[in-house]
Amino acid sequence: MLDQVDRNVADTGSVPEGLPAGHEVPLCVDLDGTLVKSDTLVDSILLLARQQPRSPLSWAAWVRQGKAGFKREITSRAVVDVEHLPYNQPLLQFLREEHARGRRIYLATAADIGFAQQVADYIGLFTGVLASDGTLNLAGKNKLAAFQAQFPEGFSYIGNAIPDRTLLQASHQPMVANPHGKLRSAMRRDRVVAHREFLDRRKPVSALLKAIRIHQWAKNTLVFLPLLLAHERGANVVGAAVLAFFALSFCASATYILNDLLDIEADRRHPRKRNRPFAAGDLSPFTGVAVLAVFFVVAVVLALLVPVIYHALPGTLGVHEVLAKPYRFLGWLALYTVTTLTYSFYLKRLALVDVIVLSGLYTVRILAGSAATNIVVSAWLAAFSIFFFLSLAFVKRFGELELMVASNRTKATGRGYGTADIEQLRSFGTSSAFASVVVLTMYISGLADVLYAHPSRLWLLVPVLILWLCRVWLLASRGELHEDPVVYAITDRTSWLLGAISVGIVWSAL
Repeated sequence: MLDQVDRNVADTGSVPEGLPAGHEVPLCVDLDGTLVKSDTLVDSILLLARQQPRSPLSWAAWVRQGKAGFKREITSRAVVDVEHLPYNQPLLQFLREEHARGRRIYLATAADIGFAQQVADYIGLFTGVLASDGTLNLAGKNKLAAFQAQFPEGFSYIGNAIPDRTLLQASHQPMVANPHGKLRSAMRRDRVVAHREFLDRRKPVSALLKAIRIHQWAKNTLVFLPLLLAHERGANVVGAAVLAFFALSFCASATYILNDLLDIEADRRHPRKRNRPFAAGDLSPFTGVAVLAVFFVVAVVLALLVPVIYHALPGTLGVHEVLAKPYRFLGWLALYTVTTLTYSFYLKRLALVDVIVLSGLYTVRILAGSAATNIVVSAWLAAFSIFFFLSLAFVKRFGELELMVASNRTKATGRGYGTADIEQLRSFGTSSAFASVVVLTMYISGLADVLYAHPSRLWLLVPVLILWLCRVWLLASRGELHEDPVVYAITDRTSWLLGAISVGIVWSAL
């Protein structure tokens, strides 16, 4: 055992000069969940699944090699960017202070030695590294044995989870970083008092709410558009639309979580996206997988209830209407899900294809609303939505490139664009914007008199739409627009004012 332990120790320096031997016991720091807020093995697995989609076929064979062997196989293939890992900043500051005092500090982790050494080299504070070596998994009792062999004079340890329990019991001045609830309970039972705590994490509920992006549910209000434009007020169509809204919203949140899990590495390099819960290490990927599974199930259940509600509630004329194709909405939900997942896995990296898919997903929401409410979508609405949302998709990519220019980067991570494309995207996006305006004018001049008593008043919508679209692109060109136009529209007072004016115009035309 001692020979095995010795092979797991990689010295990166010696005891600093001027520090008396035995003056202070060595400080040992865990990596996963402690120095780094995330689990680096899980990060590596997700990265490998993204980069090598066929690799999961080999995982069963790697698992048979034992935990240490599995970790070596994964980390040798997935190159995690150690510079952008979500480090526990209060703990890192403490380590810098202890290092400045001349204390011996060791990185002690169950992660593979190759990866652990990369982290140690980047941090530059450690006297040595103790880690798994492909044969021995340095966790729990194995880690304690390594400490007892390496540090006969004793040690101090900083951990975060139940496997660290015995180490904290044997530690001088035990310390914890973002400790799990189970570890806290175990320490109370053991009467082990933490000398210091290093907390650097959002509250779980706050992190989860951020991960599911409730503000993005605003996009799904498009399911109400067919019944609003058709001036339908029947309880059946309203009830069906409400269920369709929530079904799409839960489904969208699930796909956002999956996308964030697969994009952890790229998000950590992004100045804004690095604060997303999974990239920042504020939320466990296991929690994310559980939530997205539940959300997908909820979405399907709600979709199955759409025809039930439609048939149970009275229609506009006070009778129960018949939904011609009861599960057509479920089909649109399936199409939305498959398209979104395909986008997350592959299409988002293809220039131009990605924006066409994004704009198409907006139109799919409208068609899903049509299927849920049994209201036919006019060709004019479909044409308008295609051009309008294509413009918004382009402005989103344009905003990302503007941010890249400000950050002195030339290539978008995980995207098919570079800063050289910025003027072309501006051209594509503004042309699409004005194409949507043209479609609106053609609708007003040709067919609006069927549903409106005063259709001429609808012409006032044209300057309002032009103002909003031009303002969006002007702000984007100045670098003042949030890269997501939906977030911009929700938070911008001018957008709310123009929206209220538009509602007033339509109301006056009825």
